[in-house]
Amino acid sequence: MSAARTPLRWLSFTLSDGDDGVSTLDAEASSRDPEAVAGMRAEAERVIAWARQRFAASEGAVEDGADWDHHLHQGVEAGGWQVLALTFSASARFVSAFERAFGLDDGSQD
Repeated sequence: MSAARTPLRWLSFTLSDGDDGVSTLDAEASSRDPEAVAGMRAEAERVIAWARQRFAASEGAVEDGADWDHHLHQGVEAGGWQVLALTFSASARFVSAFERAFGLDDGSQD
């Protein structure tokens, strides 16, 4: 039995595959509402916590054999927009588990 997919409210991840075998999962969210910004940050931290729990021994440079690494950036842009960006460098194994856990944005518009 597989675990249920965890819905994400704020972050929608897209996948890019590199020629070097390293994939990139990118998400960005922005808001001027302080409650939404707190939700965005909490969701990013939850996804990172999942990665640390699920792939505890394999965080590091993917090109050196690890399964994942990440970069989290939060900043303020013009007009008071708070922007949060989360990027994972990932192995195929990590991407597969990530997609089962959270899904990926297929790029289609609703």
